[in-house]
Amino acid sequence: MSDTDGRFARLYDKALGAYLGLAIGDALGATVEFMRPREIQAQYGVHRDIVGGGWLRLARGQVTDDTTMSLALGDALLLGGEGALRGLAAGDTALTEGIAQAYVRWWRGKPVDCGHTCRRGILRYVNEGTLAGPPNEGDGGNGALMRNLPAALATLGDDALFEQVSLAQARITHHHPLSDAATLGLGQLLRALLHSEDPALPARWAATWVLAQPAFRFTPYPGRATAYVVDTVQTVLHHLTQHPFFEEALVATVNQGDDADTTGALVGMLAGARCGASGLPPRWLQRLQPVTVQAITDQTSGLLALSQRVAEAPHA
Repeated sequence: MSDTDGRFARLYDKALGAYLGLAIGDALGATVEFMRPREIQAQYGVHRDIVGGGWLRLARGQVTDDTTMSLALGDALLLGGEGALRGLAAGDTALTEGIAQAYVRWWRGKPVDCGHTCRRGILRYVNEGTLAGPPNEGDGGNGALMRNLPAALATLGDDALFEQVSLAQARITHHHPLSDAATLGLGQLLRALLHSEDPALPARWAATWVLAQPAFRFTPYPGRATAYVVDTVQTVLHHLTQHPFFEEALVATVNQGDDADTTGALVGMLAGARCGASGLPPRWLQRLQPVTVQAITDQTSGLLALSQRVAEAPHA
């Protein structure tokens, strides 16, 4: 295997680890969503198995909106292709329209869960055709952050385009400066992890990032894991930097309860990028529904190929 082939194989393993890690964290955390740590301890001791159930009464291995909205975004990016991505950079709204339409299809497909802010933004698009609402203090949730992984994969090698795609998809439902900052920030961390083998990177990155974004300072850890995007990010960065291994980071996160499917999904994404698909616990992978694993595997390949075409395309 050439050096180039070896680098791509490792990139693919880390990207697939991030996407499958997101789904694992989603499925694991959904069981204890909206529970408090003491309630989790009383019922499970330490929750560490993908068993379904929870307030959504999920089947074992079933995922929620964190994963299915990510897949909807990825589908829209692949359908639009490199032309739509480059068009967005030039001010064309075709890609954003495609993403909004993908979210509408997702919502009309009656997903198991849809957050209030996501629903409100999708309905605004359906009723008004607008691709972004006005800035809103009520948009400070984590719904835009949780689904942004495909934007990071589709734009590898082009940081400016990553920011444009991320904000375009985010503001269809969430228009708030803290939502924007979190979506871009954790996406930047994910992209850094995909190209790094440095175990100290998350802690170093987080220490630097919170200097520029002090609202997200997580030391000392406040201990809140709600859907408010600040609480979400603080929980994610705390557990990611405290626990170097995928399983221990994810178990610690979901046992914090509250919005555990989303905090679990995001820690799973970042820790999965750190260890790669080859480092994910087999027992959790085997519990995911096969249709989800296949969709993620196919989309990861497609998004990485798209990012390569975008990087190679001549700029206007």
